[in-house]
Amino acid sequence: MKIYTRKGDDGTTGLLYGGRVPKDSPLPTAYGEVDEAQAVLGLARAEAEPGGELDVLLVALERDLWVLMAELAASPDHRDRLVPGSSLVTGEMVAALEDHIDAVSERFELPTQFVVPGENRVAALLDLGRTVVRRAERHALAAAADGSQVGPYLNRLSDLLWALARWQGGESLVAREATP
Repeated sequence: MKIYTRKGDDGTTGLLYGGRVPKDSPLPTAYGEVDEAQAVLGLARAEAEPGGELDVLLVALERDLWVLMAELAASPDHRDRLVPGSSLVTGEMVAALEDHIDAVSERFELPTQFVVPGENRVAALLDLGRTVVRRAERHALAAAADGSQVGPYLNRLSDLLWALARWQGGESLVAREATP
């Protein structure tokens, strides 16, 4: 089996369950952004303690993003074939992110103003992931079907990555210095 098929040489890409669209159309643009976000989470995971709490959580999030990409890559004519939790994002997946946000947020004092990213490498990579997820969310708006949980999932994921970055960074450097 070869990695290349040459089918995309004409500027199109295949959709899940059939059909082809231009590579720069909303669906591949959106799932491509999610793919980039997943890669950034992989960078953060590579810096995390192997088998540690952050590593385990990031693996679960990366797996969730496969579900999300499958939903975005599905032919709109065949969305009925999507399987909740396997190729269709569910409300339960969104709720699980909220549970993670709440649990992580209890571990540090929430900053009262904007923070400067970069307290350490892991925190900086999580902040980078957050910004890529926000971009993916903006592009997903044009691609996700009505009633899809893709938008809420990406919105919560960016919030979770912000919380994880603050937790991993420890003391946050705020955007403005306190005046005496």
